Amino acid sequence: MPSPASYLLLNPSKPSHRPLVPPGRLLPSTRRLHVSCDAPRGSTGRTGGRRESIPAGASKAKKQIVFFDAAPPVSQPQPQPGGSAVEGGGEQGERTGKPTTKDGTGIGNAALALVRRTTKRTLAVLSNLPLAISEMFAIAALMALGTVIDQGEAPSYYFEKFPEDNPVFGFITWRWILTPGFDHMFSSPVFLGLLALLAASLMACTYTTQLPMVKVARRWSFMHSGERIRKQEFADSLPRASVQDLGVILMGAGYEVFNKGPSLYAFKGLAGRYAPIGVHLAMLFIMAGATLSATGSFKGSVDVPQGLNFVIGDVMKPRGVLSVAPDVFNTEVHVNRFYMEYYDSGEVSQFYSDLSLFNLDGKEVMRKTIKVNDPLRYGGVTIYQTDWGFSALSVKKNGEGPFNLAMAPLKLNGDKKLFGTFLPLEDSDSSNSNVKGISMLARDLQSIVLYDQDGKFVGVRRPSSKLPIEINGNEILIEDAIGSTGLDLKTDPGVPIVYAGFGALMLTTCISYLSHSQIWALQDGSTVVVGGKTNRAKLEFSEEMNRLLDKVPELIDANENAADKKLTAT
Repeated sequence: MPSPASYLLLNPSKPSHRPLVPPGRLLPSTRRLHVSCDAPRGSTGRTGGRRESIPAGASKAKKQIVFFDAAPPVSQPQPQPGGSAVEGGGEQGERTGKPTTKDGTGIGNAALALVRRTTKRTLAVLSNLPLAISEMFAIAALMALGTVIDQGEAPSYYFEKFPEDNPVFGFITWRWILTPGFDHMFSSPVFLGLLALLAASLMACTYTTQLPMVKVARRWSFMHSGERIRKQEFADSLPRASVQDLGVILMGAGYEVFNKGPSLYAFKGLAGRYAPIGVHLAMLFIMAGATLSATGSFKGSVDVPQGLNFVIGDVMKPRGVLSVAPDVFNTEVHVNRFYMEYYDSGEVSQFYSDLSLFNLDGKEVMRKTIKVNDPLRYGGVTIYQTDWGFSALSVKKNGEGPFNLAMAPLKLNGDKKLFGTFLPLEDSDSSNSNVKGISMLARDLQSIVLYDQDGKFVGVRRPSSKLPIEINGNEILIEDAIGSTGLDLKTDPGVPIVYAGFGALMLTTCISYLSHSQIWALQDGSTVVVGGKTNRAKLEFSEEMNRLLDKVPELIDANENAADKKLTAT
């Protein structure tokens, strides 16, 4: 009697995918034996045509083995854990008890597939090169516009300069400036939104294009067909050569060489493939630093007369929502001295401020004399020398004083500065409402022009000369000219990030010019088939390959070698 057919059912709950007997045909004489993996030896046997269930508490890894004399019918109910049975042809929703869509897939799977499709389409749109180029042009245009429009002025300034009754270019009014926030261009929502969009495009391009290219470039892709190798940009054949000798030559030329039987793969310049990713990251660093500078910085300006002081936090104003005042804002700045240098023509050439910084305990923590293009930096705060002014004039009148007369700036056409003050004289006629006195004018701190009470020119005196002058019966002595320093203060946490980004951008841009070259070779009998390609400098790559292949030694047969020796001996 032939042995019965055996079937190993590892998961009885799933119906068979291939019908072993035609549907509808049942084998009444089918005999089966049931073996439970957790039952003791000898406990198997017939149980009235029913399969024994695995006892409760048995290991979840237990499986059932059923021996049949013939294949079981497909429509036979399959037992489930706990004794239940499910028909083999039931719907998926009936088997799992989970809701399904019309095509039979689960609702959760359909939602996941929709999310994946949407993400893929979004990445495809963002990684579009024309879109990224247009974003960069738009950002450049806004930056140029920000240099044309005066930034950070009061609204009244724009009302006056861009009036509605006389628009610039016929349509530009103050609404075009203030509504989109172009008076603070680099922190405006339009500018920051374009930066965010460009950053998204760079990340999408890196994810969809650059990273897959690097993954492909890192693979050791051997070619086992000479025809495929001959289809490369550069291809040649070396008769009577060895692929091992070629590998040694390529290693000497800086290639990474890998052998697999008769096949060879070599590459160099893989850093050139990583460089575009570095360029994208560097640009992201630059934009992140610029955004942090626009939204997290402080800025302020102050005019301080010589000998006075101020607290940094009193003059600093936040520039964005991320601005957080540091502890250094409690530092006090004292102007020890302010002075200027002049050209031979009398024009101001440079001005200096001798500054001291004091902490809360009154201890001097830093002292430095600053000038234009030579600022003071302390605790993340930078103090720039930007302007100067005439604060007061110290004057003695008939030996009395000195009196500090405040100097007021006078408006002039052009960039010239002019300051003036007035020293009233006693008038015996109290009914006269017109107060008379001595007028004093100055263009800088080195000379004072004096006029009498009738407005007539009297003379010029230098504060350092200590020479008195007689005016309307009064002796006037100019003791000192007290200047004031114009300082700009700012904190910019994004500057280190921007500098690091530009440094990385220059480095990765140079690295991106490295050629990524790949070479394949196959030993076909005594002939080596060689092919290669590169992403840059294709002409130089062809010349390099010809030089390297010329160095591969030619193999000589033993018989030919003996014949050559014999010919040489004769």
